Amino acid sequence: MATTTTTSNPTPTMTYYDIAMRPPVTRNASAVNPWKARLALNFKNAPYTTTWVKLPEVSKVRRGLNLPACRKFADGSDFYTLPILSDPSTNSLIGDSFDIAVYLQKTYPDSGAGDLFPPQTLDYELKEELKVLVPLSERSDTEYADYARFNNNVDAAFSVHTLLMAQQIPFDPETAEESKAEFVRRAGFKSWDDFALEGEKREQVLGSFRDMLGDLAKMFQRDTTGPFLLGQRPSYADFIVGGWLRMARVTLPKEEWELLRGWYGGVFGRLHDALDVYAEVK
Repeated sequence: MATTTTTSNPTPTMTYYDIAMRPPVTRNASAVNPWKARLALNFKNAPYTTTWVKLPEVSKVRRGLNLPACRKFADGSDFYTLPILSDPSTNSLIGDSFDIAVYLQKTYPDSGAGDLFPPQTLDYELKEELKVLVPLSERSDTEYADYARFNNNVDAAFSVHTLLMAQQIPFDPETAEESKAEFVRRAGFKSWDDFALEGEKREQVLGSFRDMLGDLAKMFQRDTTGPFLLGQRPSYADFIVGGWLRMARVTLPKEEWELLRGWYGGVFGRLHDALDVYAEVK
C-alpha cells in the first residue's frame, strides 16, 4: 500500500541588516540599536540571518531598500542608519530598532520567550536637557509609549557620555579613515583627535556617567530577585539598556568597563551577563 508523507512549510528566514565593524564582525558587533533589536529577535526565537553592512555603505543600502531615514541631524540632513529587518513571510521591511521590536511582538506574539512589552513602571527620566552628538529617535505614536519614553531617556543618558567610548570603536581597517571622517563631520569637530578624552577631564565625564545612571540602577534594584527590571522576567526595556552595555563592553577601556559593571552593587554587570542567552550573533 502506498503511503504519503506531508511536510510542514518552514517559516521563511528573515534578513537582519547590522553594521560591520572590525573582523571578526561577530565578536566586535557594537552598534547600540542593532543590539537592541538583535536581543529582541533572539528572545522571540525568530529565524534570521545577518547581512553585515560596512559603515560607509549604510546610506546606500538603506536607500536601495527604499527605506527613508528615521532620524535627522540638527541641520536637517537625513541620518541613515541600521538596523533593518526584512521579513519575507509578510513582505515587511522595518528600519528602526523600536519598530522592529513592536513588529515582532504584534506579528509573532506567542513566539520565543513571550511578551516583549509587559506592563511595568518605566519612570526613568532625565532631570536636564542634554546635547547629544547623534540624533535620537522621535516617536509620535502612543503605542508602548512608556517604553518609547524609557528608550529616549536611556539613549540620552548614554549618548551624552559616548566620548568615553569613541576612541576604541572597532572600525574596519578597510574603511576606518572614511568612517572617522564621517564621525568628525557629524560631531562638528575639526579632527578625530577632538574625540580624545584624557586625564582629569575623562575622570569628570566618567563621574558624570556614573551619577546619571544612578536612578536607572535604582529601577533594577526594585525587584531583588533580579537581574531584570521585572526580576526574573526580561523585557524590551532590559534590551534597551543591554544594547548600550554591549557597546560599552567593546568600546570602553577594560578597567572602565569593569567599573561600569560594578557600579551600584553590580546591577549593570548582572544585567549584561544575564542577557548573554539572547546575545547570539547569527
